[in-house]
Amino acid sequence: MSDQDQTRTEESLAAVPSPGDGVSAPDKAEPQILESDGLAPESAPPAAPERKGHREPKDLFGIQAFFTVVIYSIFVITFIVQAFQIPSGSMENTLLVGDFLLVDKLHYAGLPGSAHLLPYGKIERGDIVVFYFPVDPSQFLVKRVIGMPGDHIRLQDKTVYVNGSPLEENYAVHKQWMPDGYRDNFPNQRGYSRDIDRHWRYELSNYVNGGELVVPADHYFVMGDNRDNSLDSRYWGFVPRANIVGRPLVIYLSVRGSEAGRSSDKLIHSGQTLAHLLDMARWDRMFRLIR
Repeated sequence: MSDQDQTRTEESLAAVPSPGDGVSAPDKAEPQILESDGLAPESAPPAAPERKGHREPKDLFGIQAFFTVVIYSIFVITFIVQAFQIPSGSMENTLLVGDFLLVDKLHYAGLPGSAHLLPYGKIERGDIVVFYFPVDPSQFLVKRVIGMPGDHIRLQDKTVYVNGSPLEENYAVHKQWMPDGYRDNFPNQRGYSRDIDRHWRYELSNYVNGGELVVPADHYFVMGDNRDNSLDSRYWGFVPRANIVGRPLVIYLSVRGSEAGRSSDKLIHSGQTLAHLLDMARWDRMFRLIR
């Protein structure tokens, strides 16, 4: 397996559109001619002549309503929120395999033409972000921001240091007792990992100064919370600001079992597990805000 194929096992997110149903308008009532005893038919007022060429199909309003709902659904999915599923454990224990997320795409990206009304949200250290995978932009990944532009980053015995100070991380977990020189003491250029993207392997030295990694302008250094089992910026590099599309907002569904757990980190369509959600649901995680 090539290095590039191995880095593509990181978790990426797949979108789930939610179209609405159309609502048909009621049929128009047909005109009636009322007759009573003692009155001849001709005594009733003459019916108004039918206006030809102006009668609309009965289901026209239903069709319009259906396409209106579809258009609004596409707008919401494109600019506001999008659904994703977590297929791997690289963000444990914050995000678990089988969590279904709603991702807020408005906070960091805003709406077209709304820069003055709805300015972009500021990305801060510790934020969890969803972004296009720099190695393969067709995939989405979710990680936590550790390094901001201009920061100096290094790891020593699994502890993250930012600008010379250890970073307090109550969200980070370590599940591997076996030491790894590259993973645990990054950027240890004497260490080596077969999971490193080949382009990053050659570029890494350009960003190292005094044993620390310097984050360039408009880029971010991200890591998974499950530090010993996450292919993150240590293995493939920085995330450009333009690649960040949103932040996970809430877990709207969580399922357990073989259908939710996959060996691949590539995010998959959530519809594949919905049929079994009642049997596999983790009800205690429903509607949990993500921090």
